[in-house]
Amino acid sequence: MELQMDSHFKSPVDMLQHWVDLYGDSTYLRQPINGKYTDFSWREVQQKMQQIAGALRHLGLQPGEKVAILSKNCAEWFITDLALMHGGYISVPIYPTANADTIRYVLEHSEAKAIFIGKLDYWADQEAGVGGDILRMAMPYDTMPAQYQWDSLLKLGQPLIDAPVITSDKIMTIIYTSGSTGKPKGAIQTFASFEWTCKAVVRDLKTDVEDRLLSYLPLAHITERVAMEGSSFYSGSCVAFVESLDSFVDDVKRARPTVFFSVPRLWSLFQKNIIDKIGYKKLNFLLKVPIISSIVKGKIRQGLGLEHCHLLGSGSAPIPPSLITWYHKIGLDICEAWGMTENSAYSIINHPFNASKIGTVGRAVEGCSIKQADNGELLVKSPGLMTGYYKQPETSASSFDAEGYFHTGDLCAIDDEGYVTITGRVKDNFKTSKGKYVAPVPIERKLAQDPHVELICIIGSGLPHPIALVQLSEGAATQPKEEIRSSLKATLDSVNPHLESHETVDAIVVVSEPWDIDNDVLTPTLKIKRHVLEERFSAKVDGLRGGKIRWEDEL
Repeated sequence: MELQMDSHFKSPVDMLQHWVDLYGDSTYLRQPINGKYTDFSWREVQQKMQQIAGALRHLGLQPGEKVAILSKNCAEWFITDLALMHGGYISVPIYPTANADTIRYVLEHSEAKAIFIGKLDYWADQEAGVGGDILRMAMPYDTMPAQYQWDSLLKLGQPLIDAPVITSDKIMTIIYTSGSTGKPKGAIQTFASFEWTCKAVVRDLKTDVEDRLLSYLPLAHITERVAMEGSSFYSGSCVAFVESLDSFVDDVKRARPTVFFSVPRLWSLFQKNIIDKIGYKKLNFLLKVPIISSIVKGKIRQGLGLEHCHLLGSGSAPIPPSLITWYHKIGLDICEAWGMTENSAYSIINHPFNASKIGTVGRAVEGCSIKQADNGELLVKSPGLMTGYYKQPETSASSFDAEGYFHTGDLCAIDDEGYVTITGRVKDNFKTSKGKYVAPVPIERKLAQDPHVELICIIGSGLPHPIALVQLSEGAATQPKEEIRSSLKATLDSVNPHLESHETVDAIVVVSEPWDIDNDVLTPTLKIKRHVLEERFSAKVDGLRGGKIRWEDEL
């Protein structure tokens, strides 16, 4: 059943009623517990939504008040979100990996009156960020202490049946950005912006009641909230969850998803596992033999649990074009997409997959307009845009031009067919000690073509020339160091002659410590914090010259 895009507003709560009427006893959500699914039908989800909303009323929470959600993905996350919509509350999702300081800031800035706490890996470290005055409610998992447990909430007060009518202009959620610099900003999204974006995703990806989705990327991030949770409301697709990191591969195979979105880090890890099992040279040989090639490709898809997928996607952070090209060779086409919290994460996508446009993030989707500012910045306008930043009227006003286009902060190139290549961030450009400005991202993209590179960051503020910091791909771990050094040197020597003299990269340094969220190098959406690496490495690499390739322990 395909839902048409029209002007008649339907909230997620309206859509839940729609699916209850059509398929009330069919399974909607699948939560793995101890390796087995606990299933929730559409009707059960609606009943629990009404009961949780009723419990919030019973506890004195008023429509329009903010309620936070701090949890990894689970069925109760969806139910809680629906209950907040149904009760007229404004949801404030928080990343399950957020530290205590970030949690405290978001709760205080948003003025949240209550918080739902669920599946968390490090709740003991995070609890200090949840103030004593705020009402805590716990989902049925091992989590921090709370005044009310899930089972008691399901019995508290009366189910909220006759709830306030949800209108399109009402604020649905405030989503705090995981910016690479400064304090997070709260993007205000209405029911209208959320509905439009979810319907656009369903329209373009052609999902329906036959599809099976897997929700495991953080629901606190707008991409997962729209692409998995939101699209399920408007497509009727069944959604499964992941129990833990250890069970991830088994959970994917059990879910048999028909649509699968991931982040570059995971696609890189999958690549390593494939190469480890088959061997790099053997795989290349097998892919050249016509009949065997198709068998090998089928077994790889099956091994990953993706044999039923009609769409694969990557987003949240840049993915090396060499990685998409590698997957294309083994018969897996990954559609790269671009979006932001501020535009509900869906504006530009390389879908249907176009192999000749690998390296771009695709074209603007129907209903979204893009243009390039005089300084090369990408400007975007769509019905999915936020109304502004919470409590920041001046920043909100300066984020839009006179025609209502949003300033993304990304620099871009747009080709004759409308395909967009992100070439950097407006704020990323730095000045070397010679007084020349360098745009690092185009150089990073060229160097990232080396298959040994997973993540790369060029620094150089105050240095004579730029230096490239590299985290090796998972697949490189099994290869001899000198082989990697030789490959990186060849890549650098092929890139430098095509750069301006002040842009040439003096050296590549292979870092020892993996970049992740815990050591503050990556944002929760896995974007690199360039300023953090500048601070840690500038003094270390100053003095490297002549196109050298060095490991950090060699400095």
